[in-house]
Amino acid sequence: MFQQTVRSVWPLFFGLGIIGLCIGAQNTLLGIRAELEGFDTRVTGLLMSGYYAGFLLGSLRAPAIIQRVGHVRAFAALTALASMTILIHSIWVDPWVWGVMRLLTGFSVSAIYVVAESWLNQAADNRTRGQLLSLYMITMLAGLSAGQFLLNISDPASFELFTLISILISLAALPILITATPMPSFEAARPVSIATLYRLAPTGLVGSFLINACYAMVLGMGSVYASRLGMQVSDISLFMALLVVGGMLLQWPLGRLSDTMDRRTVIAAAAGAAVLFAMASALVGFADNHSHLLLALLFGGSCFPLLALYLALTNDQLEADQATGASSTLLLLGSVGASIGPFMVSLTMEQWGPASFFWSLAVMAGLMVTHALYKRISDPFPVTSETPTHFQMQAPLAVGSVLMESMPSDSEAEATGETAEDRGDQPQSPTA
Repeated sequence: MFQQTVRSVWPLFFGLGIIGLCIGAQNTLLGIRAELEGFDTRVTGLLMSGYYAGFLLGSLRAPAIIQRVGHVRAFAALTALASMTILIHSIWVDPWVWGVMRLLTGFSVSAIYVVAESWLNQAADNRTRGQLLSLYMITMLAGLSAGQFLLNISDPASFELFTLISILISLAALPILITATPMPSFEAARPVSIATLYRLAPTGLVGSFLINACYAMVLGMGSVYASRLGMQVSDISLFMALLVVGGMLLQWPLGRLSDTMDRRTVIAAAAGAAVLFAMASALVGFADNHSHLLLALLFGGSCFPLLALYLALTNDQLEADQATGASSTLLLLGSVGASIGPFMVSLTMEQWGPASFFWSLAVMAGLMVTHALYKRISDPFPVTSETPTHFQMQAPLAVGSVLMESMPSDSEAEATGETAEDRGDQPQSPTA
């Protein structure tokens, strides 16, 4: 069943992998190029934040676009827009132009992922959804990490890399356009307000804001930090790739562990480890290359899987028809955090130098530890259901993922006679 589902949507996975590859390369390339062009650190931070502001706008408008023209036409139009914007970066090297292009890139990428994820969600059923979303997450993170090594193909100061990324983005749409694949429908979600979600799952809501800010800080300003330390392009690409690979390697073990104990305890422990690795990275700097790379791997492994744990924790306390609406609310707050993150860290780097990059990440991870432990102590027995269910999967905003509903729909719940209490308090692990 799972293999048949994957075969039916392989063009979509191909496109997702290519898009992830391009986003990984583009974020790092722009950070390096901004340094080469002598952009002020605060200006670079603001440019990188523009991507996430556009991401939020795109996620809000994407449902209307899909309903108007359908999944295939929407995917084709949005990839064309993303392909165009990266080329303009190489033609007009100007902060104002780049700011507008980053906004448009964020808009197009977020809408692409609304298209892709709604498509994947409806292609799966409750028996295959967890596996399909796991493959989706792995595809995205693998593309993001592999994209870092595209920087070694040509000089970031030239136009070749921008052209290559544009070509690859255009390539992402080809299999979808020429393959006869059934198109899904698209239905609006039941809204869940921020106040309601905070009452139901405060740790997940606060955590989504903090972890998305961390993602954006790393993927938006990590290359600027590495450039300020004097790393060569090959070192920067490896450094950025290891941050993502660490998260990919440890996501499954941490997810499985969170299924056997209170998720807030796992979140606090992982975030605590991230604090230590971030502080060590700030102290070591680039003095010892091997230690610096190892610490990047360990920081990514302890920090990046936290988003999936926060989402699992949130879904532990939701009813089936609240899942997608809650995702939209988490997306809204996460986008705000991601929009603030790069600009905030650019201010600290401007004031206190490159080392403040990892000190800022240590502070953010420390806030996650503090809040998770506070809620663990103040509310030791949160209201959850009693049997395992699938959970809502989301890749980092910095990668481009928007939302996923993987809990049973209302019609499925009615057909099986399940209630919120019947569904259980321990969802599947983030990659189950």
